[in-house]
Order: sequence, then structure tokens, then C-alpha cells
Amino acid sequence: MELSEALYRCNKCGFCQASCPFYQLTREEWANARGRLRLVREALEGRLAPSDKYALRLYRCFMCGACSATCPSGVPAEEVLLKTREELARKGFIPSPLEELGSRVISTGNISGEDKSLRLSWVQNLDFPVRRNGKPDFVYFVGCVSSLYPQAYGLPQSMVYLLEKRGVNYSVLGEEERCCGYPLLINGQVELALEIAKKNIAAVKETGAKVLITTCPSCYRMWKKFYPELLGEDNPVEVVHSSQWLAEAGLPLKPLEEKLTYHDPCDLGRGSGVYEEPRAFLKSIPGVGLVEMPLTRAEALCCGGGGNVESLEPSAGEGVAKMRLEQARLVGAKAVVTACPQCRRTISRASRGTGLKVVDIVELAAKLLTD
Repeated sequence: MELSEALYRCNKCGFCQASCPFYQLTREEWANARGRLRLVREALEGRLAPSDKYALRLYRCFMCGACSATCPSGVPAEEVLLKTREELARKGFIPSPLEELGSRVISTGNISGEDKSLRLSWVQNLDFPVRRNGKPDFVYFVGCVSSLYPQAYGLPQSMVYLLEKRGVNYSVLGEEERCCGYPLLINGQVELALEIAKKNIAAVKETGAKVLITTCPSCYRMWKKFYPELLGEDNPVEVVHSSQWLAEAGLPLKPLEEKLTYHDPCDLGRGSGVYEEPRAFLKSIPGVGLVEMPLTRAEALCCGGGGNVESLEPSAGEGVAKMRLEQARLVGAKAVVTACPQCRRTISRASRGTGLKVVDIVELAAKLLTD
């Protein structure tokens, strides 16, 4: 859809207010899709000159896609923001914290600016060697958060443990893995995202693998949806999210007598349409009672960790995560299960004092796997 057509399709009904996590935090009109689209329209028609303040309004968004999913007029607000950010980036209006984020990704290949030699730090306390050579059938694309944030190391450790136990012929890229480029894409730095996509694809092709599996929904969406769009060609590998693999793996699991609820990651659910596979796996666990929160699937509330907002306004995410935890408490859940390292990280930080556990679905599977 053309930008102008999307802008004029908005009938200003305000449905996006109820679904927008940033609006729930600020209660300010600019924070929902209706307000942001009005700003973009004013700029497009020459009544508002682009400025740092204007840009900040358009970058203070979790890019969760809830507004697009609930819009009765079908306005693709997320697409509008991506196109507008691309134009802002070309004109030099990226907020400085996000420009620094982009520079780290390009210079070091990851979001935290770490040396690439640290990409495999998460393997150090495993009691088996992680495979890096040979001719794998699967490549496990770990992602920046799981590779470089110690509190997330349990996720890739659990994933390779499950792959080992199921006898999967896999490999990891190690130092050859770079950020998937999603932070660059949503910054509006599309050409830089394309550059890093080419490098990742070349590294995966070199392995000869036929399947790429990832535990990160943003990496999954980037590989599955945006890489083909950026390059104008099909992926060289089948792209699978870990929750999809779990749903088909037929793992023998110990019983768990506990009431769980599932949090849909935005890039996996609304962004990629993966809703049923994580739930199918959770329902396969003997004894588990799976309950749904008031907002679920396409209407699920964002965790507060998306859109590069953490780099721009670190405190914003915690407020949204607390709202999500309250929804879990209301349905009597004892634990929140998600399928995303960033969701797990963001919700966990807000969970102190709630009595709720927060766990990734892969870690749960590894814990319950029978010998």
C-alpha cells in the first residue's frame, strides 16, 4: 500500500488507543497510531517540517503492530512508520541513542558492541561441546540477546541440549554470526540492514545446512519475511522458530502440575502468524493447565521490549511489562511462558514481588525432558 493511501485510510476512530501500549503509558494522542499518522500526514502535505522533536514522536514506539491488527480500516500503521523512519534516517533525524545502536551493530555485528569473540560465551559451562563444523542439516542462529546477555544464556544452552538429545545434526555460526539486522531495519537504516543480511546469508550458505532454527522471534521474522523482501529472492534455507520445532519434535516430557499462561511475542505472533505451535507444545505437557490472558494472540499486549525503545527510553518497557504481568495474575497463572529472549528478559525484570515465574518455552522443555 502506498504511504499516502494508508494515511488517508485512517478514519480517526480511535480503536488503536485501546491496543497501543505506549498510549496506555502516556495517555497522549501522539503516542497512538491515529496521532502518529496525523503527524506523518501533516509532514507529507507540507504543514509540518521534519525536526528532532517530530522524529522522536515516531521513534518512541514499540513497533508491536497491535494498532495494525485491531484497525477496522486496515491501516498498516507499522508499515507507515517503517517507511517514514527510512525517510527520517536519510535526512539525519535518527535520535542519537538509536544512531549509536546502529553504529554498534555495524562496527561489531551485535547490539551491545561486544567483540565478536564473545559470541560463544554462553557455551562455557556446558558439559558437552557445541557443534561448529561438519556438514549440518540445521544451523542454530542464536541472536544477540541470547549470545551476549548472561541472564539469557540458559536459552541457547537449553536449545542445543534439546538438539543434542534428539540427535539433530546441527551447528552454530559462532563468530561468523552477526546481528540479524532487525534493529537497523526499524531504525530506518534499510541499506545497512541489507548489507548485514547478505553477510549472514553467505555465512549460512557456507555451512550447507537446509534449515535455520532460531529462538529469537525478531531474528525469525527478519530471516523469514524481511530478508526475501530486501534481497528480492527466496531464502536459501527453511526458517523455523524453536516453538515450531518443539511442536513437532515429540519430546518425552515429565508431568508438570501447574497453571501456565502464554505470552505471544509480537514478532512471532502478529508479525509472523505463529500462535498455535507454542500452545500445542504447552498442552502436550502432562498435568499442565494452560490459561489465556485477557489479551492474547493477535490482541496480545507487547512485553515492552520491542522497537529499539529500550535504547531510547529504558524505563518505558517496565511499565508495559507490569501491565502484562497483572493480566497473568488475573487469570491465576503461576508462571508466564514466552518464546522470546527479549520478552523473557523484559517481563522478568518487572516480575519482582509478583510471585510469578517467567520462563522461555525452550528452557521449560529442557527442564521437563525425560532421559
